[in-house]
Amino acid sequence: MLTERTPRVAAARKLLRRAGRDKAGRFLVEGAQAVREAVSGGARVHEVFATGTALSRNADVVSFAEGRGIPVTLVTDAAAEGLSETVTPQGLVAVCDLVDVPLDTALQDARLVAVLVNVSEPGNAGTVLRAADAAGAAAVVFGGDSVDPHNGKAVRASTGSLFHLPVARERDLTVVRKALAGLTLLAADGHGELDLHAPEAAEVLAGPTAWIFGGEAHGLPATVLEAADHRVRVPLYGRAESLNLATAAAICLYASAAALRPIQGSRITDRA
Repeated sequence: MLTERTPRVAAARKLLRRAGRDKAGRFLVEGAQAVREAVSGGARVHEVFATGTALSRNADVVSFAEGRGIPVTLVTDAAAEGLSETVTPQGLVAVCDLVDVPLDTALQDARLVAVLVNVSEPGNAGTVLRAADAAGAAAVVFGGDSVDPHNGKAVRASTGSLFHLPVARERDLTVVRKALAGLTLLAADGHGELDLHAPEAAEVLAGPTAWIFGGEAHGLPATVLEAADHRVRVPLYGRAESLNLATAAAICLYASAAALRPIQGSRITDRA
């Protein structure tokens, strides 16, 4: 049984920080659902750490991992806690290779893409990734100073969607904009000139689209708004001042999914 002082555990603990993840090219996946998605083929998994309790509670996940030749190592509760960022650790943690891919690879033949610009809150980022996956988007791009998609909270919020569709990272927003050539750029903006529910929006949504979402605190930069083909607002019919990022993103992505679905079926991409 490995303890928190065991070199393998100590090395894995460094992956809790972005610098450690980028240096090692690996990240941690915590919890039964996320680990299940990782070992089912969504990532290259090097090892699974589990407490005795986690082994008994998640026999199916452990069995599947062992069936794929992934080592499952018993660790102490203290070791598992050291690898966790949650208040109540589940005692199940996988060490995986980073899953992001080059921007051009992620966007190849895509008809619906979600782009996060300067989104710093990992829970929001992971939830948008989950919404994009559910809406059948072909890829998610983390642009500018957005949070690392491999951040533990972002991974948990995605509930496994991080392993379901291509994810790309690119700090230079000019590079992102050029890579999106051929897609209509829709900037989600509470003061946008195009109402998402207006009849004229239907034609816009029926084509290849990249939805661009900004952080809740500051929204999208002026340069991004100016570069967009349309600035789209989600109408508010009640007294709420605004929608949070994840809710607005889900509404926008599903509006596009509904418009594109008759064309491409359940997955909005030209890829097989």
